[in-house]
Amino acid sequence: MLHLPPDEIVVDEFPPERRSLRISVVTETYPPEVNGVARTIACVVDGLRARQHELQLIRPSQARGEPAETRERFHEVLMRGLPIPRYPHLRVGVASKRTLVGLWTRRRPDIVHIATEGPMGWSALQAATHLKLPVCSDFRTNFHAYSKHYGVGWLHKPIMAYLRKFHNLTQRTMTPDVGLQRELQGYGFQNVVVVARGVDTAQFNPAHRSEALRQRWGVAPGDLVLAHVGRIAAEKNLATLADAYDAVRQRDPRARLVMVGDGPARKEFMARCPRAIWAGLQHGSELSAHYASSDLLLFPSLTETYGNVTPEAMASGVPVLAFDYAAASRLVQPQINGLLAPFGNASEFVRMAVDLAQDREGLRVMGRQARAATETLGWDRIIDNLESIYHALVQAAPAPRAAASGAGWRAQGA
Repeated sequence: MLHLPPDEIVVDEFPPERRSLRISVVTETYPPEVNGVARTIACVVDGLRARQHELQLIRPSQARGEPAETRERFHEVLMRGLPIPRYPHLRVGVASKRTLVGLWTRRRPDIVHIATEGPMGWSALQAATHLKLPVCSDFRTNFHAYSKHYGVGWLHKPIMAYLRKFHNLTQRTMTPDVGLQRELQGYGFQNVVVVARGVDTAQFNPAHRSEALRQRWGVAPGDLVLAHVGRIAAEKNLATLADAYDAVRQRDPRARLVMVGDGPARKEFMARCPRAIWAGLQHGSELSAHYASSDLLLFPSLTETYGNVTPEAMASGVPVLAFDYAAASRLVQPQINGLLAPFGNASEFVRMAVDLAQDREGLRVMGRQARAATETLGWDRIIDNLESIYHALVQAAPAPRAAASGAGWRAQGA
Protein backbone atom coordinates (compact mmCIF):
# COMPACT_ATOMS: atom_id res chain seq x y z
CA MET A 1 0.00 0.00 0.00
CA LEU A 2 1.27 3.46 -0.89
CA HIS A 3 1.71 6.06 1.87
CA LEU A 4 -0.34 9.04 0.70
CA PRO A 5 -1.46 12.36 2.11
CA PRO A 6 -4.68 12.10 4.18
CA ASP A 7 -6.78 13.76 1.47
CA GLU A 8 -5.96 11.08 -1.08
CA ILE A 9 -7.19 7.53 -0.63
CA VAL A 10 -5.87 4.57 -2.53
CA VAL A 11 -7.46 1.25 -1.77
CA ASP A 12 -6.28 -2.06 -3.22
CA GLU A 13 -4.11 -2.86 -6.17
CA PHE A 14 -4.10 -5.29 -9.06
CA PRO A 15 -3.70 -9.00 -8.48
CA PRO A 16 -0.34 -10.33 -9.66
CA GLU A 17 -1.63 -12.81 -12.20
CA ARG A 18 -1.63 -11.49 -15.74
CA ARG A 19 -4.59 -12.20 -18.00
CA SER A 20 -4.59 -10.49 -21.39
CA LEU A 21 -4.28 -6.68 -21.08
CA ARG A 22 -4.00 -4.76 -17.85
CA ILE A 23 -6.13 -1.68 -18.27
CA SER A 24 -6.42 1.29 -15.95
CA VAL A 25 -9.67 3.21 -16.47
CA VAL A 26 -9.83 6.71 -15.00
CA THR A 27 -13.25 8.33 -14.67
CA GLU A 28 -14.82 10.98 -12.49
CA THR A 29 -18.31 9.47 -12.75
CA TYR A 30 -19.48 5.90 -12.24
CA PRO A 31 -22.66 4.15 -11.01
CA PRO A 32 -24.58 4.55 -8.84
CA GLU A 33 -24.28 8.11 -10.21
CA VAL A 34 -26.96 8.50 -12.86
CA ASN A 35 -25.83 9.88 -16.20
CA GLY A 36 -24.95 8.57 -19.64
CA VAL A 37 -21.20 8.64 -19.12
CA ALA A 38 -21.41 6.63 -15.89
CA ARG A 39 -23.64 3.98 -17.48
CA THR A 40 -21.45 3.73 -20.57
CA ILE A 41 -18.20 3.35 -18.61
CA ALA A 42 -19.79 0.63 -16.48
CA CYS A 43 -20.79 -1.28 -19.64
CA VAL A 44 -17.24 -0.93 -21.00
CA VAL A 45 -15.72 -2.19 -17.74
CA ASP A 46 -18.09 -5.15 -17.60
CA GLY A 47 -17.46 -6.01 -21.26
CA LEU A 48 -13.69 -5.93 -20.86
CA ARG A 49 -13.80 -8.04 -17.71
CA ALA A 50 -15.94 -10.60 -19.52
CA ARG A 51 -13.04 -11.00 -21.98
CA GLN A 52 -10.56 -11.75 -19.22
CA HIS A 53 -8.84 -8.36 -19.14
CA GLU A 54 -7.72 -7.05 -15.74
CA LEU A 55 -9.36 -3.75 -14.89
CA GLN A 56 -8.20 -1.11 -12.46
CA LEU A 57 -10.93 1.52 -12.01
CA ILE A 58 -9.73 4.85 -10.61
CA ARG A 59 -12.59 7.12 -9.58
CA PRO A 60 -13.62 9.57 -6.83
CA SER A 61 -15.13 8.14 -3.69
CA GLN A 62 -18.86 8.91 -3.66
CA ALA A 63 -19.43 8.77 0.10
CA ARG A 64 -17.34 9.00 3.24
CA GLY A 65 -15.97 5.61 4.21
CA GLU A 66 -17.01 3.98 0.94
CA PRO A 67 -15.15 0.68 0.48
CA ALA A 68 -13.29 -0.04 -2.74
CA GLU A 69 -14.69 -2.99 -4.64
CA THR A 70 -12.45 -5.95 -5.38
CA ARG A 71 -13.55 -8.83 -7.56
CA GLU A 72 -11.79 -11.22 -9.89
CA ARG A 73 -9.97 -9.15 -12.55
CA PHE A 74 -11.34 -5.93 -11.06
CA HIS A 75 -9.87 -3.60 -8.41
CA GLU A 76 -10.96 -0.10 -7.54
CA VAL A 77 -8.75 2.80 -6.51
CA LEU A 78 -10.75 5.49 -4.74
CA MET A 79 -9.60 9.11 -4.66
CA ARG A 80 -10.98 12.01 -2.70
CA GLY A 81 -14.06 13.48 -4.37
CA LEU A 82 -15.51 16.99 -4.21
CA PRO A 83 -19.10 17.89 -5.19
CA ILE A 84 -19.56 19.76 -8.45
CA PRO A 85 -21.32 23.16 -8.07
CA ARG A 86 -25.00 22.91 -9.07
CA TYR A 87 -24.62 19.12 -9.36
CA PRO A 88 -24.04 18.00 -5.75
CA HIS A 89 -24.84 14.35 -6.65
CA LEU A 90 -21.77 14.32 -8.93
CA ARG A 91 -18.17 14.58 -7.78
CA VAL A 92 -14.87 15.69 -9.25
CA GLY A 93 -11.80 13.66 -8.39
CA VAL A 94 -8.73 14.99 -6.59
CA ALA A 95 -5.56 13.06 -7.36
CA SER A 96 -2.04 14.34 -7.92
CA LYS A 97 0.30 13.29 -10.70
CA ARG A 98 2.72 12.10 -8.00
CA THR A 99 0.11 9.79 -6.52
CA LEU A 100 -0.64 8.14 -9.85
CA VAL A 101 3.02 7.90 -10.85
CA GLY A 102 3.67 6.02 -7.62
CA LEU A 103 0.67 3.75 -8.12
CA TRP A 104 1.51 2.88 -11.74
CA THR A 105 5.23 2.49 -11.03
CA ARG A 106 4.44 -0.26 -8.55
CA ARG A 107 1.72 -1.78 -10.70
CA ARG A 108 2.31 -0.83 -14.34
CA PRO A 109 -0.76 -1.06 -16.61
CA ASP A 110 -0.49 -1.92 -20.29
CA ILE A 111 -2.68 1.04 -21.18
CA VAL A 112 -4.48 3.94 -19.49
CA HIS A 113 -8.00 4.86 -20.64
CA ILE A 114 -9.10 8.32 -19.45
CA ALA A 115 -12.87 8.72 -19.69
CA THR A 116 -13.27 12.29 -18.38
CA GLU A 117 -11.24 15.47 -18.74
CA GLY A 118 -11.53 16.83 -15.20
CA PRO A 119 -8.72 17.42 -12.68
CA MET A 120 -8.24 13.71 -12.04
CA GLY A 121 -8.15 13.02 -15.76
CA TRP A 122 -5.48 15.69 -16.22
CA SER A 123 -3.36 14.20 -13.42
CA ALA A 124 -3.74 10.76 -14.98
CA LEU A 125 -2.65 12.12 -18.35
CA GLN A 126 0.45 13.74 -16.84
CA ALA A 127 1.35 10.57 -14.94
CA ALA A 128 0.86 8.31 -17.96
CA THR A 129 2.98 10.63 -20.10
CA HIS A 130 5.74 10.68 -17.46
CA LEU A 131 5.81 6.87 -17.37
CA LYS A 132 5.54 6.56 -21.16
CA LEU A 133 2.34 4.56 -20.85
CA PRO A 134 0.06 4.38 -23.89
CA VAL A 135 -3.05 6.43 -23.17
CA CYS A 136 -6.37 6.94 -24.92
CA SER A 137 -9.24 9.25 -24.01
CA ASP A 138 -12.97 9.72 -24.51
CA PHE A 139 -14.71 12.88 -25.62
CA ARG A 140 -18.05 12.35 -23.90
CA THR A 141 -19.43 15.71 -22.74
CA ASN A 142 -19.90 18.95 -24.65
CA PHE A 143 -18.54 21.21 -21.91
CA HIS A 144 -17.66 23.77 -24.57
CA ALA A 145 -21.32 23.88 -25.69
CA TYR A 146 -22.65 24.16 -22.13
CA SER A 147 -20.98 27.52 -21.53
CA LYS A 148 -23.57 29.55 -23.45
CA HIS A 149 -26.40 28.08 -21.35
CA TYR A 150 -24.89 29.44 -18.13
CA GLY A 151 -24.15 32.98 -19.27
CA VAL A 152 -20.44 32.37 -19.79
CA GLY A 153 -20.27 32.00 -23.55
CA TRP A 154 -16.95 33.84 -23.50
CA LEU A 155 -15.46 30.68 -21.95
CA HIS A 156 -16.05 28.67 -25.13
CA LYS A 157 -12.61 29.39 -26.58
CA PRO A 158 -10.55 28.70 -23.44
CA ILE A 159 -12.56 25.55 -22.72
CA MET A 160 -12.02 24.31 -26.25
CA ALA A 161 -8.31 25.17 -26.03
CA TYR A 162 -7.99 23.08 -22.85
CA LEU A 163 -9.91 20.15 -24.34
CA ARG A 164 -7.82 20.25 -27.52
CA LYS A 165 -4.59 20.30 -25.53
CA PHE A 166 -5.81 17.48 -23.28
CA HIS A 167 -6.89 15.14 -26.05
CA ASN A 168 -3.97 15.86 -28.36
CA LEU A 169 -1.64 14.62 -25.63
CA THR A 170 -3.28 11.20 -25.87
CA GLN A 171 -2.65 8.71 -28.67
CA ARG A 172 -6.35 8.31 -29.49
CA THR A 173 -9.48 10.31 -28.73
CA MET A 174 -12.64 8.22 -29.00
CA THR A 175 -15.96 9.80 -29.85
CA PRO A 176 -19.27 8.03 -30.45
CA ASP A 177 -20.41 9.87 -33.57
CA VAL A 178 -18.98 10.72 -37.00
CA GLY A 179 -20.50 14.20 -36.88
CA LEU A 180 -18.73 14.99 -33.62
CA GLN A 181 -15.53 13.47 -34.97
CA ARG A 182 -15.59 15.92 -37.87
CA GLU A 183 -16.43 18.84 -35.58
CA LEU A 184 -13.48 18.06 -33.32
CA GLN A 185 -11.15 17.63 -36.28
CA GLY A 186 -12.26 21.07 -37.43
CA TYR A 187 -11.17 22.45 -34.05
CA GLY A 188 -7.71 20.90 -34.47
CA PHE A 189 -8.15 17.66 -32.54
CA GLN A 190 -5.87 14.87 -33.75
CA ASN A 191 -6.18 11.08 -33.83
CA VAL A 192 -9.96 11.13 -33.34
CA VAL A 193 -11.65 7.78 -33.94
CA VAL A 194 -15.29 6.72 -33.74
CA VAL A 195 -16.21 4.08 -31.19
CA ALA A 196 -19.96 3.68 -31.17
CA ARG A 197 -22.00 2.99 -28.07
CA GLY A 198 -24.19 0.03 -27.38
CA VAL A 199 -27.39 -0.49 -25.45
CA ASP A 200 -28.43 -3.22 -23.05
CA THR A 201 -31.39 -4.66 -24.93
CA ALA A 202 -32.34 -6.89 -22.01
CA GLN A 203 -32.57 -4.03 -19.52
CA PHE A 204 -34.26 -1.73 -22.00
CA ASN A 205 -37.07 -3.80 -23.43
CA PRO A 206 -40.79 -3.38 -24.24
CA ALA A 207 -41.47 -6.29 -21.86
CA HIS A 208 -40.92 -3.87 -18.96
CA ARG A 209 -44.03 -1.84 -19.79
CA SER A 210 -46.08 -1.57 -16.60
CA GLU A 211 -49.76 -0.74 -16.44
CA ALA A 212 -49.39 -0.52 -12.66
CA LEU A 213 -46.82 2.25 -13.10
CA ARG A 214 -49.08 4.10 -15.53
CA GLN A 215 -51.87 3.87 -12.98
CA ARG A 216 -49.56 5.43 -10.37
CA TRP A 217 -49.05 8.28 -12.81
CA GLY A 218 -52.85 8.69 -12.95
CA VAL A 219 -52.92 7.69 -16.61
CA ALA A 220 -55.87 5.83 -18.12
CA PRO A 221 -55.16 2.92 -20.52
CA GLY A 222 -55.78 5.01 -23.62
CA ASP A 223 -54.01 8.18 -22.49
CA LEU A 224 -50.85 9.43 -24.21
CA VAL A 225 -47.66 9.56 -22.13
CA LEU A 226 -44.77 11.71 -23.32
CA ALA A 227 -41.45 11.20 -21.58
CA HIS A 228 -38.25 13.13 -21.04
CA VAL A 229 -35.25 11.36 -19.49
CA GLY A 230 -32.16 13.27 -18.43
CA ARG A 231 -30.82 16.12 -16.32
CA ILE A 232 -33.25 18.93 -15.59
CA ALA A 233 -30.79 21.64 -16.60
CA ALA A 234 -30.48 24.63 -18.90
CA GLU A 235 -28.34 22.83 -21.48
CA LYS A 236 -31.17 20.34 -22.14
CA ASN A 237 -33.26 22.95 -24.00
CA LEU A 238 -36.24 22.54 -21.70
CA ALA A 239 -38.07 25.57 -23.07
CA THR A 240 -38.65 23.70 -26.32
CA LEU A 241 -39.84 20.66 -24.35
CA ALA A 242 -42.36 22.80 -22.47
CA ASP A 243 -43.61 24.41 -25.68
CA ALA A 244 -44.05 20.98 -27.29
CA TYR A 245 -46.02 19.69 -24.31
CA ASP A 246 -48.26 22.76 -24.30
CA ALA A 247 -48.96 22.32 -28.01
CA VAL A 248 -49.79 18.63 -27.59
CA ARG A 249 -52.16 19.36 -24.70
CA GLN A 250 -54.05 21.90 -26.77
CA ARG A 251 -55.07 19.00 -29.03
CA ASP A 252 -55.17 16.30 -26.34
CA PRO A 253 -55.78 17.66 -22.82
CA ARG A 254 -55.34 14.19 -21.28
CA ALA A 255 -51.75 13.84 -22.53
CA ARG A 256 -49.21 13.70 -19.72
CA LEU A 257 -45.49 14.46 -19.59
CA VAL A 258 -43.31 12.28 -17.32
CA MET A 259 -40.00 13.86 -16.30
CA VAL A 260 -37.39 11.25 -15.32
CA GLY A 261 -34.33 12.83 -13.74
CA ASP A 262 -33.33 15.75 -11.57
CA GLY A 263 -31.15 18.83 -11.77
CA PRO A 264 -30.70 22.51 -11.00
CA ALA A 265 -33.57 23.70 -13.25
CA ARG A 266 -36.22 21.48 -11.67
CA LYS A 267 -37.98 24.21 -9.67
CA GLU A 268 -38.09 26.52 -12.69
CA PHE A 269 -39.46 23.81 -14.98
CA MET A 270 -42.05 22.71 -12.40
CA ALA A 271 -43.41 26.24 -12.41
CA ARG A 272 -43.44 26.24 -16.23
CA CYS A 273 -45.13 22.81 -16.53
CA PRO A 274 -47.17 22.27 -13.36
CA ARG A 275 -49.06 19.31 -14.87
CA ALA A 276 -45.91 17.31 -15.55
CA ILE A 277 -45.35 14.12 -13.56
CA TRP A 278 -42.07 14.23 -11.63
CA ALA A 279 -40.52 10.79 -11.38
CA GLY A 280 -37.10 11.90 -10.14
CA LEU A 281 -33.94 9.83 -10.58
CA GLN A 282 -34.60 6.22 -11.52
CA HIS A 283 -32.27 3.22 -11.59
CA GLY A 284 -32.23 -0.34 -12.86
CA SER A 285 -35.58 -2.01 -13.38
CA GLU A 286 -37.50 1.13 -12.40
CA LEU A 287 -35.74 3.14 -15.10
CA SER A 288 -36.53 0.37 -17.59
CA ALA A 289 -40.23 0.47 -16.64
CA HIS A 290 -40.40 4.27 -16.97
CA TYR A 291 -39.06 4.10 -20.51
CA ALA A 292 -41.25 1.19 -21.63
CA SER A 293 -44.41 2.59 -20.04
CA SER A 294 -44.20 5.76 -22.13
CA ASP A 295 -45.53 6.26 -25.66
CA LEU A 296 -43.10 8.84 -27.09
CA LEU A 297 -39.74 10.24 -25.96
CA LEU A 298 -39.28 13.98 -26.47
CA PHE A 299 -35.57 14.79 -26.47
CA PRO A 300 -34.91 18.43 -27.45
CA SER A 301 -31.31 18.67 -26.18
CA LEU A 302 -28.81 20.40 -28.47
CA THR A 303 -25.64 19.68 -26.45
CA GLU A 304 -25.19 15.89 -26.54
CA THR A 305 -22.05 14.10 -27.63
CA TYR A 306 -24.24 11.06 -28.20
CA GLY A 307 -27.42 10.93 -26.14
CA ASN A 308 -27.78 7.49 -24.54
CA VAL A 309 -31.47 8.09 -23.93
CA THR A 310 -32.17 7.72 -27.66
CA PRO A 311 -31.13 4.04 -27.99
CA GLU A 312 -32.45 3.27 -24.50
CA ALA A 313 -35.93 4.54 -25.42
CA MET A 314 -35.86 2.82 -28.80
CA ALA A 315 -34.79 -0.50 -27.26
CA SER A 316 -37.75 -0.06 -24.89
CA GLY A 317 -40.11 0.10 -27.86
CA VAL A 318 -40.61 3.87 -27.64
CA PRO A 319 -40.26 6.10 -30.73
CA VAL A 320 -38.10 9.22 -30.39
CA LEU A 321 -38.49 12.82 -31.48
CA ALA A 322 -35.13 14.58 -31.39
CA PHE A 323 -33.01 17.01 -33.34
CA ASP A 324 -31.04 15.69 -36.30
CA TYR A 325 -27.61 15.06 -34.78
CA ALA A 326 -25.67 12.72 -32.46
CA ALA A 327 -27.25 9.31 -31.75
CA ALA A 328 -30.64 10.35 -33.09
CA SER A 329 -29.18 11.22 -36.49
CA ARG A 330 -27.69 7.74 -36.74
CA LEU A 331 -30.51 5.67 -35.25
CA VAL A 332 -33.80 7.44 -35.93
CA GLN A 333 -35.31 6.76 -39.36
CA PRO A 334 -37.94 9.46 -39.96
CA GLN A 335 -41.48 8.11 -40.26
CA ILE A 336 -40.14 4.59 -39.50
CA ASN A 337 -39.16 4.67 -35.81
CA GLY A 338 -39.42 8.36 -34.90
CA LEU A 339 -38.89 11.84 -36.29
CA LEU A 340 -35.95 14.24 -36.61
CA ALA A 341 -36.34 18.00 -36.46
CA PRO A 342 -33.78 20.20 -38.24
CA PHE A 343 -31.01 21.01 -35.77
CA GLY A 344 -32.03 23.97 -33.60
CA ASN A 345 -35.44 24.50 -35.26
CA ALA A 346 -37.70 24.64 -32.19
CA SER A 347 -40.90 25.39 -34.10
CA GLU A 348 -40.44 22.26 -36.24
CA PHE A 349 -39.79 20.19 -33.13
CA VAL A 350 -43.06 21.43 -31.61
CA ARG A 351 -45.00 20.80 -34.84
CA MET A 352 -43.63 17.27 -35.12
CA ALA A 353 -44.55 16.54 -31.50
CA VAL A 354 -48.14 17.49 -32.24
CA ASP A 355 -48.22 15.38 -35.42
CA LEU A 356 -46.85 12.31 -33.63
CA ALA A 357 -49.21 12.71 -30.69
CA GLN A 358 -52.23 12.64 -33.00
CA ASP A 359 -51.23 9.34 -34.64
CA ARG A 360 -51.55 6.79 -31.85
CA GLU A 361 -51.48 3.73 -34.12
CA GLY A 362 -48.48 5.21 -35.93
CA LEU A 363 -46.67 5.55 -32.58
CA ARG A 364 -47.25 1.87 -31.81
CA VAL A 365 -45.88 0.83 -35.21
CA MET A 366 -42.88 3.15 -34.80
CA GLY A 367 -42.24 1.70 -31.36
CA ARG A 368 -41.97 -1.82 -32.78
CA GLN A 369 -39.62 -0.58 -35.49
CA ALA A 370 -37.55 1.32 -32.90
CA ARG A 371 -37.01 -1.88 -30.94
CA ALA A 372 -36.02 -3.78 -34.09
CA ALA A 373 -33.46 -1.09 -34.99
CA THR A 374 -31.59 -1.53 -31.69
CA GLU A 375 -31.41 -5.32 -31.56
CA THR A 376 -27.98 -5.25 -33.25
CA LEU A 377 -26.57 -2.62 -30.87
CA GLY A 378 -25.27 -4.98 -28.21
CA TRP A 379 -21.95 -4.21 -26.52
CA ASP A 380 -19.90 -7.05 -28.05
CA ARG A 381 -19.19 -5.17 -31.27
CA ILE A 382 -18.22 -2.02 -29.36
CA ILE A 383 -15.84 -3.96 -27.10
CA ASP A 384 -14.28 -5.55 -30.22
CA ASN A 385 -13.48 -2.08 -31.54
CA LEU A 386 -12.13 -0.88 -28.21
CA GLU A 387 -9.88 -3.92 -27.85
CA SER A 388 -8.39 -3.36 -31.28
CA ILE A 389 -7.52 0.23 -30.32
CA TYR A 390 -5.93 -0.89 -27.06
CA HIS A 391 -3.81 -3.55 -28.74
CA ALA A 392 -2.64 -1.18 -31.49
CA LEU A 393 -1.53 1.42 -28.92
CA VAL A 394 0.18 -1.15 -26.70
CA GLN A 395 2.11 -2.58 -29.65
CA ALA A 396 3.20 0.88 -30.78
CA ALA A 397 4.29 2.03 -27.31
CA PRO A 398 8.00 2.39 -26.53
CA ALA A 399 9.57 -0.10 -24.16
CA PRO A 400 9.19 0.99 -20.51
CA ARG A 401 12.17 2.28 -18.59
CA ALA A 402 14.03 -0.42 -16.67
CA ALA A 403 13.08 0.93 -13.26
CA ALA A 404 9.38 1.03 -14.07
CA SER A 405 9.50 -2.37 -15.74
CA GLY A 406 11.20 -3.92 -12.73
CA ALA A 407 8.46 -2.66 -10.44
CA GLY A 408 5.66 -3.56 -12.78
CA TRP A 409 3.15 -6.38 -12.72
CA ARG A 410 5.48 -8.87 -14.37
CA ALA A 411 7.89 -8.46 -11.46
CA GLN A 412 5.04 -9.11 -9.01
CA GLY A 413 4.68 -12.70 -10.12
CA ALA A 414 2.73 -12.21 -13.33
